[in-house]
Amino acid sequence: MSTTLSPSAMSGAEQTRSNPLGGVFSKYPGPRAQISRDKNLSWWRRILPIISSHRLTFFSAIALSFVSLVFQTLVPKMLNTAIDNGLVKHSNALHTDVMHILIVGVLAGATGIISRQYVFRTAYNVEADLRSLIYEHLSWLSFSFYDRVQSGQLISRANSDIRSVQMYSTFAPLILVQSFIGVIAFGFMLSISVPLALIAMLIMPVLYFVGIRMRRVLFPISWITQARLADVATIVDENINGVRVVKSFAQEEAEINRLADAAERVAWSYIKDAQIRGIWSPWVQNLPQVGLALVLFFGGWMVLDGHLGPGAILSFNVYLLMLQAPFMMLGQLVMMGQRAKASAERIFEILDESPDIVERPGAYDLVGIDGTIAFNHVRFAYANAAPILDDFDVHIEAGETVAIVGRTGAGKSTIARLVDRFYDVSEGSILIDGHDIRDVTLSSLRATVGVVLDEPFLFSISIRDNIAYGRPDATLEDIVTAAHAANAHEFISRLPEGYDTVIGERGYTLSGGQRQRIAIARTLLVNPPILILDDATSAIDVHVEAGIYEALGRLLHQRTTIVIAHRISTIALASRVILLDEGRVIATGSHEELLASTPLYAEVLAQTTREGD
Repeated sequence: MSTTLSPSAMSGAEQTRSNPLGGVFSKYPGPRAQISRDKNLSWWRRILPIISSHRLTFFSAIALSFVSLVFQTLVPKMLNTAIDNGLVKHSNALHTDVMHILIVGVLAGATGIISRQYVFRTAYNVEADLRSLIYEHLSWLSFSFYDRVQSGQLISRANSDIRSVQMYSTFAPLILVQSFIGVIAFGFMLSISVPLALIAMLIMPVLYFVGIRMRRVLFPISWITQARLADVATIVDENINGVRVVKSFAQEEAEINRLADAAERVAWSYIKDAQIRGIWSPWVQNLPQVGLALVLFFGGWMVLDGHLGPGAILSFNVYLLMLQAPFMMLGQLVMMGQRAKASAERIFEILDESPDIVERPGAYDLVGIDGTIAFNHVRFAYANAAPILDDFDVHIEAGETVAIVGRTGAGKSTIARLVDRFYDVSEGSILIDGHDIRDVTLSSLRATVGVVLDEPFLFSISIRDNIAYGRPDATLEDIVTAAHAANAHEFISRLPEGYDTVIGERGYTLSGGQRQRIAIARTLLVNPPILILDDATSAIDVHVEAGIYEALGRLLHQRTTIVIAHRISTIALASRVILLDEGRVIATGSHEELLASTPLYAEVLAQTTREGD
């Protein structure tokens, strides 16, 4: 099959949002709202827009919960009437009062069930929105962010931290509704007996101060717990992704001990949390019992003295039990609130992070280009490190294939990252057909510049979907054509299910050379006018490499290509070689010219050949 790929540039507007599992879908609408960007607001006010976006189900849940609790507060009043009129005075038929109480009880139960359904729907929608919001923000953050943040920390914040915020944000209002119903219950208590109601409320100021103190001591340990859970997630993530390194160095026991130490730190924080709860929770839960004892003592005296009827004291105690429920929940609400606050602040650390690489106002699509690249006195250094490139000044003509050669650490791979604008230059500029890459949209730039990295990443999906990742609407014929160009078709055809074979995580069910050939095919299918091969054949057998170069040779003359090279066979693809040393261009010319005129070139080739062997 002949290769028919030709360079083309797709604008950002022409690209379709793709499904990583293959196929095309409409653009994901994203969360209904964003968090507030005002850092001076309290954490719950910053989350409030997310909850407000689900206001229909949220307020329906609160309203129905309120109605359910109102029905519940009517029952003791009806019970008082039934006892006094039906049993003491015999003025009403008891079965009529019982029927009314049953009807109100059924209504309370029905509205309560519907309320809980709406609560959980709101809770899970809020959780989904927060998780999508974090992932969406992570997708926009620059490479510099991932250079310094561990993936386990991100996973923890996108899971357990979100769950803590979601639980508090949706259930705290219901607990507050329960507390408001306590006010109504207290009103009924006042209607029964003002002195007895005031006696019952004697312990409330004590409960308030206990709750304040409990909140202050719980927040620090809640923060520590969430941070240490993230540490455990980081270790697990590193061990899973680095399992081959762990096993190759027989470090299983060391990693188990490392995880055990982290788990013990988590256990300590949980134990400390439990100790704090053990000290303060009994106060919150049992102080209302003191009020109940006082009511029984003074209320019983008032019944015996004839100031209250038996029904009154019974309904009064039921109302008092209703008052206990909010106070028993108060301790749980404080604990949830402090954990949610700690989790929210950890989430905000991510959402408040701004990307280093952003599109300038008025950025335009890079379309219809020839492929000329100009590096104008480029200087670049990674965060607070020594410069990698220093006065790098190179001009590459459209359709030219250039090899960049240098010692390890000379800055070769950095050039690939700068052209695709994974990082911005510290000084100077990079122009494509005279357009500063900082003035164009990122989507059109990355559709124009295709990069095949030396460590290809493959998804745990089929080979077909991996190759079509950048063009999910590609036909099987297009995919096979790209695979032929990368000399991958032959080994793919031998797999049990061919192009539909699902590969393991990160593609580790394939050899290194097979992974790189699929990565090359994936880039060629997108068909960029500019192609950068960042040591893309380093893991490929020399004989297979020759087949790839034979196919690539028919393609490279149609596009501008930068080859970051270690092997002489790779350098042979280029019409010009640039020798790089300590971030500067030392010499440029053909392979033969540099061998004859620049001793450093021969030394670098010898060094890289030894490293390759």
